[in-house]
Amino acid sequence: MKIAIPLTGGKLSAHFGHCERFAILDTDPTSCTILSKTEVVPPPHEPGLFPAWLAERGATHIISGGMGQQARNLFSRNNIEVIVGAPALDPEEIAKMFLKGELKVGDNACDH
Repeated sequence: MKIAIPLTGGKLSAHFGHCERFAILDTDPTSCTILSKTEVVPPPHEPGLFPAWLAERGATHIISGGMGQQARNLFSRNNIEVIVGAPALDPEEIAKMFLKGELKVGDNACDH
């Protein structure tokens, strides 16, 4: 499982479309461990670009603070599961909580 997490200032970004970079964490869901982490700078944001771009990098999940419905639909069409409402923490901490079923999500920070 590869989890993409949008980052601003090294922590989860409130809105994936405005992030500085993405952390892509290759994980083992059976052992709830992170196998590797890569940070990549995305291309300039254009509506609809990030879902296919992250799919090309093998992402199977995206965890974000917020995301509009159109973006959620595009991620779904690219076979990427969307989790929104995550707290602004370090990507490794978020991924470990998600893998253990302990990630507490709140409201979608960007529901437009």
